[in-house]
Amino acid sequence: MTGKTHLAIGAFVGAASAAYFSFGLEQAAYFIGVSAFSALSADLDGPSMLSSKLGKLSKLIREAALWGGALFLGIIAYYYLTGRPISPLLGLSGAAAFLLGLVMKQGFIRNALVSVVGAAFMYAGYRNQMIWLIGFGLFVAWVPWLKHRGMTHTIWAVPIWGAIAWGLEKQLQIEGLAITAMLGYLSHLIADTLTPSGVKWLYPIVKKSFKIRM
Repeated sequence: MTGKTHLAIGAFVGAASAAYFSFGLEQAAYFIGVSAFSALSADLDGPSMLSSKLGKLSKLIREAALWGGALFLGIIAYYYLTGRPISPLLGLSGAAAFLLGLVMKQGFIRNALVSVVGAAFMYAGYRNQMIWLIGFGLFVAWVPWLKHRGMTHTIWAVPIWGAIAWGLEKQLQIEGLAITAMLGYLSHLIADTLTPSGVKWLYPIVKKSFKIRM
C-alpha cells in the first residue's frame, strides 16, 4: 500500500471514531490527525513520508562530503605540486570527507537523521515531563534501523503504540484517543496484509507472512 492510501484509511478511521465518541469539530480534528499519523507510523522503518524527506537531505549531505572531499584533495595536490607545505590536519580532513562520501550509504544517513528527530522528541519530553513524548521519541529513533515490515508490522507493536497514545490522551483529556491511535496503526497492518508481500503479524515468534488475496 502507498502512503497516500494508508493516510486516507487512517483519516477515515479517525473520523469514524470521532463520530462514535460524539465530539465536536476541534476534538474530531485530533482524532483524525492522530489516527492518520498512526496509520503512517509503521512505515518509519522504511521509505516513509518523513524518512523520504530526510532522504533528500541525506543525499545532499553525501554529495557535499564527496565533492567537498574531492576539492580538499585537489587543494592538497596543488600544494604538493607547487612545493608548499601541507598541513596534516588538512590532508586528513580532505581524505576523510572524500572517503565518507564514497562509503556511506544514503540509507544510513537518512536513518541517522530520523533518529536525530526522535532524540529531539525525547529531549522535549524530558524537559516538559511528558513520558509519552519520550516514548514516542524512542520509537522514532529506534525503528528506522529495523528491517522493513519487521517489528513495526507486528501485533506486538500495536499495544506499544497504544501506550504512547494513552499518555497523549491523558494529557489532552480526550477520551478514546488511545484506542483510535491503535485502530489507525492496526489499519496499516490490515491494509498491508492485502498486498502480495503480506505482514508477519507474529514476528519473530512466527516468521511466516500472512496475506489475504483479493
